[in-house]
Amino acid sequence: THLASPVRGRLTADRSVLDVVAALHPTPAVCGTPTDTAMDLIRELEGMDRGRYAGPVGWVDARGDGEWGIALRCAEIDGTRARLFAGCGIVADSDPDAELAEARTKFRPMQDALSG
Repeated sequence: THLASPVRGRLTADRSVLDVVAALHPTPAVCGTPTDTAMDLIRELEGMDRGRYAGPVGWVDARGDGEWGIALRCAEIDGTRARLFAGCGIVADSDPDAELAEARTKFRPMQDALSG
């Protein structure tokens, strides 16, 4: 189960919903805190670019209103190649085998969709 926290507010005239999105990305739920330190450690341990994984997905209208979510399961498609992303919440007492099984479960719908 994941916590979802709807946020509503009014922005000053010099700000847009895109400023809010930029300030909230990457979310500590995916990256950790403090953000800069956590991001550096993730880059070092993963040794790869996360691309658009966990990036903001949403819309903004002509009035500047918008709604956003996080791409926790996503893919980058390049021609006939697809790079799939899904993650797990790794914490100090995580069981590596259980986390791997969870990740495989999360990947399955994307793999099934791509394999036809």
